[in-house]
Amino acid sequence: MKADARQEELRRELQALGFDEVRFARAVGTAPGAEALRAWLDAGLHADMAWMERTAEKRAHPGLVLPGAQSVILLGVNYWRDEKRTAKDAVQPVWARYALHEDYHDTMKEGLVAAGKAIERIFGAGNADYRYYVDTGPVLERGWAARAGLGFIGKNTMLISRRFGNWLLLASILTKLEFAPDAPLRKKIEIQKPEKENHVGLLCGKCTRCMDACPTGALPRPGVLDARRCISYQTIENRGIIPRELRPGIGPRIYGCDICLEVCPWNRFARTARSVLLSVRGEITELPLRELLALTPARFAEVFRGTAIKRVKLAGLLRNACVVAGNSGDADLLEPLVRLADHASPVVRAHAVWAVFRLTGAAEKVLAAARAVETEAVVLEEYAQGALNVQPATLSIQRPSSKPTADSGLPTTNL
Repeated sequence: MKADARQEELRRELQALGFDEVRFARAVGTAPGAEALRAWLDAGLHADMAWMERTAEKRAHPGLVLPGAQSVILLGVNYWRDEKRTAKDAVQPVWARYALHEDYHDTMKEGLVAAGKAIERIFGAGNADYRYYVDTGPVLERGWAARAGLGFIGKNTMLISRRFGNWLLLASILTKLEFAPDAPLRKKIEIQKPEKENHVGLLCGKCTRCMDACPTGALPRPGVLDARRCISYQTIENRGIIPRELRPGIGPRIYGCDICLEVCPWNRFARTARSVLLSVRGEITELPLRELLALTPARFAEVFRGTAIKRVKLAGLLRNACVVAGNSGDADLLEPLVRLADHASPVVRAHAVWAVFRLTGAAEKVLAAARAVETEAVVLEEYAQGALNVQPATLSIQRPSSKPTADSGLPTTNL
C-alpha cells in the first residue's frame, strides 16, 4: 500500500504545525515492545509506578484504547537547545532539558487538536475516528516510532533519531483510518529478521557510553531501565524518601536526568529546536540553589506555574534541593538546610538532615534544636545514620555491571 496524496498532504500539514517528525505505522496486532514491557513489569523494574501495570494490556493492544484502530501516527518535536548557564552559586542545579519549557504536555496538545482538525478535513473523518496522546496515554510510543522509522531504540532505552539525536518529545494519534506505513530503519549491512524488529541498539554498534555514564547503575543491560535506580524516577516519580545509596550519584541534578542522553554520539546531529510547539523557560536554569532551598508555597507556584516541574510539588523540589546541597560540598548552605530540618514535611526534614551531616562534622550541634523535637521514624533514622558516620545498608538492588549482555527487550517508561 502506497501513501496517497491525502496522506502526504496530512504529513505536510502536521509538519507545518510544528511537528518535526511525522511517521505512520499500522496498528494491527500486538504493539511492538509489548512482550518486553510485560517482562519489565514482572521483574519489578517499574518501582511503584502501578499505573504502568494497570495499563499494560491497553499498551499492548491499541484496539482496547480505540476500538477499530488501524493506524498510529507518530509525531516528534525536537527540544534541543544549547543551554548557556551562568552560575550564581557554588553549585548550579541541573534540570532535565525538557523541563525548561512550559509543560510540553499542554503546548503540544494544542498542535494535536489542530492535527485532529486536519484529519477531519482531509479525510472526512469524525472526532470519534482518532484519539491523541502526548506520552501520557496507554501507548508504546517508542516501539511504534521505531516501527515507523522515526528512529531506533538505543541501549539507553530512548528513541534515537538520525536527524535529531536523543532530543525528541513524542506524541501519537491512534486512528481508525488506514494509512500506508513508513518503513523502519535498517542496517545497511544486513536485512533484519521479523523477530528482531526494533531491536535494541540497532545503530549503537559496540558503544556503551550511556550505560557506563549512569552514576546510579540504572541501565543493567542494553535497553533495560531499572527505574528503582534511575535519577529521573527518584527525583520526579518517587514522592517519598530517596534511598541513601543513590543520593551521592544524583550530584547536582535537581529534576530529572539527561546523562544517558547527553553522552550519546548520535547527538552530533542535534539541531536547535524550532520551538513552534514549545515555549522556552530558560530562566529556570538561573535559579540559585540557595533560593530553591528557601522556596515558599507562593514562590513555588509563581516560578513553576505552567511547567512540568510543578508535578513534584513544593516538598518534592525541596527534598531534591537538599540532596543537591548535600552533594555540593558548600558549607555556606548549612543555614537554609538547618531551617529545612524543621520543615512541616518529614520527607524534606529527612533529606535536610542528611545534607547537613554531609557538609559539616558539627551536624549534631547545629541540628540539636530540631533533633530535640523530632518524632518521625524516617527522620530519626537520618540522625542515627549521620551520628554513626557509617554507610547505611544498601538496597537489595545491587549496582549492575555496565557491560552489555544479550538484548532483553525494551522498557517503555517516559522517565
